[in-house]
Amino acid sequence: MAVMNILSAQSPLKAFLEGVSIEVMPRTAEKIDDFPALLPSGSRVYVAHIEGTPIDDMVATARRLAEDGFSVMPHFPARIIADATTLEDWIKRYAGEADVREALVLAGGVAHPVGQFDNSMQLLDTGLFEKHGFRRLHVAGHPEGNADIDPDGSTTNVDAAVQWKQAYAEATGTRMALVTQFVFDARPVIDWADRLKANGISLPIHAGVAGPAKLQTLIKYAVACGVGASLGVLQRRARDLTKLLRPFEPTEVLTALADHKRTNPDSLIEQAHIFPLGGIRASAEWIAEHRA
Repeated sequence: MAVMNILSAQSPLKAFLEGVSIEVMPRTAEKIDDFPALLPSGSRVYVAHIEGTPIDDMVATARRLAEDGFSVMPHFPARIIADATTLEDWIKRYAGEADVREALVLAGGVAHPVGQFDNSMQLLDTGLFEKHGFRRLHVAGHPEGNADIDPDGSTTNVDAAVQWKQAYAEATGTRMALVTQFVFDARPVIDWADRLKANGISLPIHAGVAGPAKLQTLIKYAVACGVGASLGVLQRRARDLTKLLRPFEPTEVLTALADHKRTNPDSLIEQAHIFPLGGIRASAEWIAEHRA
């Protein structure tokens, strides 16, 4: 009976990890000899485009992953794209050279745009993704708000952006999802999902979490990326010397989200997305262990 109870308790997490996605960068992908041996077949793999990464490297990584049978979703960060000509060139290269027609469209983390684009809506509004057959486009979600978008501490602008993106998806027939920044606490994501649904939003949410990593590493990334209320989870753990030296894993936050999804099947929260801040191999091994 005890074994059955344990399996029952674990089953929501296992179900929630079906379809889990992960992201890589070209420089980290180069260190992996065999992606199919590492990740579940058919996984969605985002290819993060960091400022300064040549588009040639991005396209080559996307092509390799696509040839390995993964669903590939390269980043299109608005603030590092100079103009519409560059945007169309990238879109055409992914489609023509890598047979990729999905994208994560986002503002990007740089403070000042290099060209005419400042946010994801401007990229979408060009119509270039539709023109070249991109029918699945994911966009960023901010369950803890975003100080760059709403400096006054409100959620006015991020809420308006979600409304705009839903209208875009409905008008164009685009399959869209909201992919969140990594969080360390389930509650902000659950509350945000409930609020969006109450406001008429129906876009599914892919909850971002950090894969296994040293606590110091996660705190560094959390501060740099402006993670809000859930940063307190890491700070509390840092005060516990018995946990300080052990890698932080996303088991607790994802179990809470999985339990919420099981008891609230109509929730906008659909699945998990892993940011492999402690290395892609560690994250892949964690996924394999908890899907087993």
